[in-house]
This record gives sequence, C-alpha cells and structure tokens, in this order.
Amino acid sequence: MGSSLIEPLKLIINVTSSKGKKVKRKRERIFYNYECTLTGQSFSMTEKAPNPAELVSVEGYYQLHPDKNDRPAAIKKQLAHDAEAQQALDDLKKENPQ
Repeated sequence: MGSSLIEPLKLIINVTSSKGKKVKRKRERIFYNYECTLTGQSFSMTEKAPNPAELVSVEGYYQLHPDKNDRPAAIKKQLAHDAEAQQALDDLKKENPQ
C-alpha cells in the first residue's frame, strides 16, 4: 500500500460583477490526492509532492512519534474513543459476515 497519486482534481471559479455582468475570471486550482503509507487514509494537497512515498497523515505522524504528541487531552480522549468504537465495529463485522 504505497503512497501514490490517485487523481488530480481541478477547481474553476467564475465571478459575477456587481452590475450583473459575468466577469470571466478563471482561477484554476489543482488538487492532488494521496494516500498515507501507514494508515491508508486519503488526503489532498494543492501542490504536487516531490516524494509521495514519504507522505504520512497527521495520525500516522503521531504513530511514528508518540513522544511529540502535544495535542490537548480532549482530542486524545476523543481519538481513543473513536479507536475503541472502530475496533468494536470491526469485531462485530467479523462475527457476522454478510
């Protein structure tokens, strides 16, 4: 499960002037979608990554560096609760495959 470029997305913005005339102002922004090598989580960036294989998500970064986890206690508690809920859901799916 390597980090790879999934597909770039383009965003074009059209602006209308206050007089009702349509002013053609194209602002093209390309979004590059990547996948984390550790967690498998997908995320997008507006710049193309020079080394996509080295990209990791925030969750993946804190898995690699638990000593640098300086997030507030409320966020840590919510993440632990979410992990427990996900584990319980996975266990239920294993018991009752449909």
